Amino acid sequence: MLIITLLCSLSSLIGPFERVDEANPILTPCSDSVFCCPLQHKEICWEAEHVFNPAAVVRHGKVYLLYRAEDNYGTGIGNHTSRIGLAESSDGIHFERMLTPVLFPDCDEQSSYEFPGGCEDPRIVETEEGSYVMTYTQWNRQVAVLAVATSDDLIHWKKRGYAFEGNMHRRWSKSGSIVCRLEEDRLIATKIQGKYWMYWGEGMIYTATSDDLISWEPLKDEDGELTILLKPRKGKFDGLLVEAGPPAILTEEGILLLYNGKNSIKKGDPHILPKAYSAGQVLFDLADPTKILIRSEECFLTPERAYEMRGQYERGTVFIEGLVHFHNQWFLYYGTADSAIGVATSKK
Repeated sequence: MLIITLLCSLSSLIGPFERVDEANPILTPCSDSVFCCPLQHKEICWEAEHVFNPAAVVRHGKVYLLYRAEDNYGTGIGNHTSRIGLAESSDGIHFERMLTPVLFPDCDEQSSYEFPGGCEDPRIVETEEGSYVMTYTQWNRQVAVLAVATSDDLIHWKKRGYAFEGNMHRRWSKSGSIVCRLEEDRLIATKIQGKYWMYWGEGMIYTATSDDLISWEPLKDEDGELTILLKPRKGKFDGLLVEAGPPAILTEEGILLLYNGKNSIKKGDPHILPKAYSAGQVLFDLADPTKILIRSEECFLTPERAYEMRGQYERGTVFIEGLVHFHNQWFLYYGTADSAIGVATSKK
């Protein structure tokens, strides 16, 4: 059993990843991008303060980043307004960005949930038909909730509202990682046993299923409580909290989820900065997507570079949200100290 588990672990996890240090950070704040906020009725330098936590997708031979951008109004974490910008690249490293955001608080039915905090932390998958589904966080500075938006072109997005509408009250909920398969360079949302699956949560990781990728049903136990799949671990890099990362990927061995872990001050890994965010991997069973087969004992990416430790989150952050297969390798995109964007690559 031990030998089988070890062989499975070697063939199932992605990596090792190497930072592209000569280019990192690949995206930084820009004060030249100006946008007329429809709610404030004035021009805003919408990505002047921070850009971080990107989703990623390959489309028409290019990599597209959908990234969280914060304006230069307000001070402190969570006190800016976030909007989601779009950038494209032919090599996965050097990006050109659009001058205006593609998803933002607007004069619509979602405004009370998205303003003044904004639209945060996107993840994205493609559908069988070639359209796109984004999960993101709505933040009104009272409660952060998981929402869904759809698009045919990555530029024009239709907000679908709260991911759990009708199934759960608007509780704190973030980080939706939809299970998908790799087909050439496309990450396509794929059903398991007739349902789409999503791993989600901040603090603990839970799961939910859907028939249409828009309305999701959280998995609950017999007492009506959310079923916890992944918890923090004492003495590990994820000792304080765990949070879903990029879209989970179907492999021959199982469902691979890359996730974020926050180190604990007293009960975490003593070799990692307290409260630092690092990245781990976990493999779930194909026959039972709630069952853990393998979980990495150590993080595979942790704050080490200056650009990962200097910014609005000074404890250090590599916060992973975007993963694509491009030019015969994996590109992993992550937020650095909640202020810029980095990339790491792997041939495996």
